[in-house]
Amino acid sequence: MFISFEGIDGSGKSTQAWLLAEALRAEGRDVLATREPGGSPGAEQIRRLVLEGDPDRWSAETEILLFTAARRDHLERTIRPALAAGRIVICDRFADSTRMYQGLTRGDLRATVDVLHAMMIGLEPDLTFLIDIDPAEGLGRALARKGTEERFEDFGVAMQARMRAGFLALATEFPGRFRVINGARAPEAVAAEVTALARAALA
Repeated sequence: MFISFEGIDGSGKSTQAWLLAEALRAEGRDVLATREPGGSPGAEQIRRLVLEGDPDRWSAETEILLFTAARRDHLERTIRPALAAGRIVICDRFADSTRMYQGLTRGDLRATVDVLHAMMIGLEPDLTFLIDIDPAEGLGRALARKGTEERFEDFGVAMQARMRAGFLALATEFPGRFRVINGARAPEAVAAEVTALARAALA
């Protein structure tokens, strides 16, 4: 099974992806935890290009190409081999993030994202957890990390609000695989709900 986690910056999705991987491993399941952009040597190199530096470093169109290139390498070298080996793949972000960050919030480029995805990726997760949180709270959490990968956080709370609305719209568009989770709770409470839903899907 291929499971992805989505959400705005600071939603807690990375923490929840890691907690689910640990919970399933504790049950004896073979789990690969990975992330995007990244997850393979080539994709990690592209990650540094797109997540660091000035917010205006790349146009949205260039970003779409960079993220698609990273995802293709990740798919070839990490995701497909793991799925073929019968492993559970848990990914911190996948194509839904590109649909939002480049396809929606920086222009009306969703159709371009979808065409490239169909041509070069052709895979959707079996299950997607959307960790939903207030945009101001999420941005505050993200900026408090004081990391180097803050290029998208630097676009501000208005962009976070557009992304939140966009992610919720995606959950409506793809109800079969999306599960919307209230992220404004203690991480343990969020993790308990996520793990229960994942177990049900795996069963």
